[in-house]
Amino acid sequence: MAQWRTDSGFLRGERSILEGDAHSEPYLWEKGSSGGHKEGARYLNAEQDFEYGSRVGVWRLMRIFKDFGWQITIYAVARAMQLNPKFGIYCVKEAGHEIANHGLRWLDFWSYDLEQDKKYVKESCNVLKEVTGEFPVGVYFGRGTPNTHGALPDIFKEMHEEQGTPKLLYSSECYNDDVPYWVDLPYEEKLPEKEREGLLLVPYNYDCNDGKFHMAPGFMSSAGQTYEDYLKSTFDCLYREGGRMMNIPLHSRITGKAGRSEALRRFCEYISKKEGVWVTTRRDIATHYKATFPYRPGSRTGGD
Repeated sequence: MAQWRTDSGFLRGERSILEGDAHSEPYLWEKGSSGGHKEGARYLNAEQDFEYGSRVGVWRLMRIFKDFGWQITIYAVARAMQLNPKFGIYCVKEAGHEIANHGLRWLDFWSYDLEQDKKYVKESCNVLKEVTGEFPVGVYFGRGTPNTHGALPDIFKEMHEEQGTPKLLYSSECYNDDVPYWVDLPYEEKLPEKEREGLLLVPYNYDCNDGKFHMAPGFMSSAGQTYEDYLKSTFDCLYREGGRMMNIPLHSRITGKAGRSEALRRFCEYISKKEGVWVTTRRDIATHYKATFPYRPGSRTGGD
């Protein structure tokens, strides 16, 4: 299984003076670690690199996936979707992509207490539903509190009871495997086994993340060909082992640049010629896994 996700963390999903932050976003843009920021002032260089993602890059990526007939998971920052509703509507109504929750804004909320954490999760879910028409059933914040991971199923259950919204299908707040797996929920221990739901984790990764173009150590070059070679090596290993999931995390302002998008297109052509490859959304992977290997208390792999 090959699985793409793109971030909608563009144009004020990230830090911005216009959103009341202390400075423009200094993280993961084209100047990398040399980018810097201006405290208490706008830094248009950074802002416009992020804006490139929403104006140009994301549509370039969408054309690639449309050409191959593939649906992907969009890790959607709720505020960014509010500011680019045309893209959110396109993803759901026209392209059939999945909207997963990537937070209310692209900010660290490590210091939140449990009630603030719950409010943040609920608000981001509701905003995404309002803007895109789709309530997210999958989550990856990547910057949550120590409580976020374990609290997510319970928060979604509360929303289900309060609003009739879907329960949590999966979480991607883990990096430790190449296949989905089940975990038991401590607060379900005293429930009868047939009433326990567990939590399905669909792993994420950093090694195939195009953000490494702007990280140290990263791909050591801004050229897409370096990334293409690494993706092919990753795919070849997992394809040989069989039954594995390959994450390919993309950012519209990074791989959406012309040179890197061509490298991505060549990789897409490469895997499209391989037998038995399923390119799909995390929602479909989770649904398939739950049906094929249903939750069984005490078992990470599930099954009957």
